[in-house]
Amino acid sequence: MARFGHPQGQTAAKAGSRPVLAPAAAVGGGVSLLTLGVLAVPSMAQPAPGVAEGFSLAGWLARAPNYGSDLATAVPFAVIGGLTLFAAATALFHLRERRRAKLREDALAVEVAQLQLRCDRAEVIFAAERRVVISFGRKDDDPVIEGDVSIVGDGAAPRRILAFGSWLTAASAQALETALGHLKRNGAAFHLVLRAASGLYFEAEGSAISGQAVLRLREITAERLELVRAHDALITTRGDLEGLQALLDALPQPIWLRAGDGELLWVNAAYGRAVDAADARDALERRLELLDEPTRTASQDARAGGGAYKARIAAVAAGQRRTLDVVEAPTGAGSAGIATDVSELEAMRLDLQRQMQAHIRTLDQLPTAVASFDGTERLVFYNRAYRELWQLDAELLDSRPKDGEILDHLRAARRLPEQADFRVWKNEILAGYKSLEANEHWWYLPDGRTLRVIGNPAPKGGVTYLFDDVTERVQMESRYNALVRARGETLDSLREGVVVFAADGSLTLFNPAFATIWNLEPSLLAGHPHIDEIVALCGHLSEDADWSELRAAVTGLHDTRTSHSQRIKRPDGTVVDCVTAPLPDGSTLITFTDVTAAVDVERVLIERNDALEKTSRLRDDFVHHVSYELRSPLTTIIGFTQLLGDETVGALNARQREYTSHITKSSAALLAIINDILDLATIDNGSIELDLGPVDARETIAAAVRGLEDRLVERSIQLEIEVAPSIGVFIADAKRVRQVLFNLLSNAVGFSAAGQTVKVAAYRQDDEILFSVADEGPGIPPEIKAHVFDRFESYAIGSRHRGVGLGLSIVRSFVELHGGHVELESGTGRGTRVVCHFPAAGGLARVAAE
Repeated sequence: MARFGHPQGQTAAKAGSRPVLAPAAAVGGGVSLLTLGVLAVPSMAQPAPGVAEGFSLAGWLARAPNYGSDLATAVPFAVIGGLTLFAAATALFHLRERRRAKLREDALAVEVAQLQLRCDRAEVIFAAERRVVISFGRKDDDPVIEGDVSIVGDGAAPRRILAFGSWLTAASAQALETALGHLKRNGAAFHLVLRAASGLYFEAEGSAISGQAVLRLREITAERLELVRAHDALITTRGDLEGLQALLDALPQPIWLRAGDGELLWVNAAYGRAVDAADARDALERRLELLDEPTRTASQDARAGGGAYKARIAAVAAGQRRTLDVVEAPTGAGSAGIATDVSELEAMRLDLQRQMQAHIRTLDQLPTAVASFDGTERLVFYNRAYRELWQLDAELLDSRPKDGEILDHLRAARRLPEQADFRVWKNEILAGYKSLEANEHWWYLPDGRTLRVIGNPAPKGGVTYLFDDVTERVQMESRYNALVRARGETLDSLREGVVVFAADGSLTLFNPAFATIWNLEPSLLAGHPHIDEIVALCGHLSEDADWSELRAAVTGLHDTRTSHSQRIKRPDGTVVDCVTAPLPDGSTLITFTDVTAAVDVERVLIERNDALEKTSRLRDDFVHHVSYELRSPLTTIIGFTQLLGDETVGALNARQREYTSHITKSSAALLAIINDILDLATIDNGSIELDLGPVDARETIAAAVRGLEDRLVERSIQLEIEVAPSIGVFIADAKRVRQVLFNLLSNAVGFSAAGQTVKVAAYRQDDEILFSVADEGPGIPPEIKAHVFDRFESYAIGSRHRGVGLGLSIVRSFVELHGGHVELESGTGRGTRVVCHFPAAGGLARVAAE
């Protein structure tokens, strides 16, 4: 038996701790006696009267020097006497203390004997049953374990009992640890029943004794063990019963238990809902019945005979009429029942019947002939297409003939395929009744029709035949094959390379032109390579970037599939145009066209066009530069001519004044031409800007006419001006509008003969301002009319007027800058009318748009 810190050891330590004082007292007494003997010698030799004043040995020797010899004789006797007294006192004290020690020893011996007796009795009682006591002292002290530690296992170390998880179940170890923790912290006592991993049961009691936490573990045996096991079994059974009840409560079927007399003992939650009770308890208290009286009586009669009651009944459940499958079986002391709601199942059965009828009606409308035979090879179903296909009487079919009989009837009517051995062929057809898989046959009838016959074996025996007339499909397939061959011949004859890639990027179709353009072997393409292989083979003839977009068009994922085109320039100078087109089946069509010749021609044309544009720019730059260079000296000539004409530097004669006038007119005409050239150059450069503002039509016409008054008078030409009163003011560049009218009037005057009339009109039409200038000249022939607005195009048309061909070009340019247009009405011998359309607010709208 393990024992740590036994009480007997504590008692012995307590007895040995008492102090023994006898020897020290004896020694002290002897010393005192010796001192007294030495001090008594002088007093005995001479009791001097001066003692009252204080005795001093040195003083006494000084006063009595004759006593020296007596002192030497008396001192040894005094010492001997003192020692004798000391020895006698010590002996007496020793005898007394020895007697006292003997008494104490006898008393302690009796006490030890009693304690030993009590200890032996406690050990006998403690060992009477298997238990272990564990005392927990201070936090740093090791617990004291007493008792039979073998209860946790044979050969177990004493310290193993503290590892509760090693010999208890997880739940018991956790409960013990928790309770022991509360005991150590709060001194809360506990009593637990623990279960070991070996199946044994232990009783654990914890309590606080003398400031220590004491845990007692005792194995439960005999009747108490049976009681504990019964208690655990009761808890387990109760848990199982509660779980079963919870499961039954969760079921949607009403379930009940009855006593022997038919009274309800227990119902689940679904039963309570079915009888419109608040809950199951309410249904029991009110004794609400789900089944009616006849049903309960029938169930009781069936159970009385020792069998279970099973029936499908109609009952009211949860306020609705439902169809229930009721099963009630007898138990030991009563019965148990369950009701399953089969209302939906019944409705589904009826619906299935309706579906079957609808299915039969649908099959009867199908063009495919259908006939079903049962396991005895007799006809059980056929549709109208079957009867019409074989032209059989309904009376014959309704008599449920056998499959072989129908085949014999059809053979006699020459409606089956011609066979060399009909019996063997018939047996092959009828072998489908013993087959597990569908059989497919092709029947070529004597009337030219082709039937695809499928025999599907039924799970419970029999065969269902499907007769599909595929005559039209065979004919279409034949025509399709012909079209495919024609398409192949067409593609092979094309000069453009054509290739089709499937959705997975594999090559499905190509023509010889594709192989020729990319120098590929037809045998290699016939193996349906992937587009990546095509890219690798054609990589040396083009850049990777050229094929990356084609690869993306074939294998990429796009929300919307669109066409794609690009041009590939190969290192050998060949130029190929590629166009991709998505096909409806997910494939991609790519065409390759060799456009090298066209590209060469295009390149030449582009080079020539660039040269022409460069020449035009050089011409415009030249004209612009020359015009500016001519303008400066011409301005000087005009200025000096005006000085001469004004005769500010001296008087001129008549001929000089005439010459000066001619110089002024010619210089002004030359300046106008130069200004027109500069305006055209500015328009071509796109740098001209309109100075928009309010324009008065009448004042603008008058300003333009003032520059032509001399010519009108000189050539006797009449001028008529017609301005509508409601024309008002419009938005335009007044200077450019005046220049337009001046050029139009100048042409009209130039092509008019003496005495003719030039008409100028201005009026508003919708949102436009129209200026028209008309003359009565020779008109413009149709072949010239299309070129009169071209630059430097000048035609005399039978008159002496000859310009540089810039007037009408400037007119059209300025009108179009305002957002308008010019109309020309003319014919040979009918004069000419030019109409300029200006938008009333077009100039502002154009500026806002820009």
